[in-house]
Amino acid sequence: MDNYKIGKQKNIALVAHDNRKEELINWVKENYNTLSKHFLMGTGTTARLISENTGLPVKAFKSGPMGGDQQIGASIVNGDIDFLIFFCDPLTAQPHDPDVKALLRISVVYDIPAAMNRSTADFLLNSKFMEGEYDRNIVDYYSKIRKELLLNL
Repeated sequence: MDNYKIGKQKNIALVAHDNRKEELINWVKENYNTLSKHFLMGTGTTARLISENTGLPVKAFKSGPMGGDQQIGASIVNGDIDFLIFFCDPLTAQPHDPDVKALLRISVVYDIPAAMNRSTADFLLNSKFMEGEYDRNIVDYYSKIRKELLLNL
């Protein structure tokens, strides 16, 4: 990845488990003016519902259980997503839980802002960094692993 900078216009992924979709839609409505300045995308049903209920364009990936979480993770790796809002349901078992965990891991590896609840999403959206560019600090895990291997020889 050549560009570690998050641009002024953010590429924001919006994801919500079934029991949290209505809350995410309401949050998007409340933050319409800010979110309308950015490029939005999301997993299948969530993207469609947000678009239908807010009028905002939202690029849709597959639904989460059908590979949408993995598509979003791959887009983070490719530098096409640099911000994640994921209203997850911590009390309901998800059949695609390994995909969700992989998505969260990738968001940490690639140092993108990630909100798992409304409070964190509010803090991120109201941060001074929403108005400008931001340089991410991506750890070079390849070099770190090689260095550790050499030390253990």
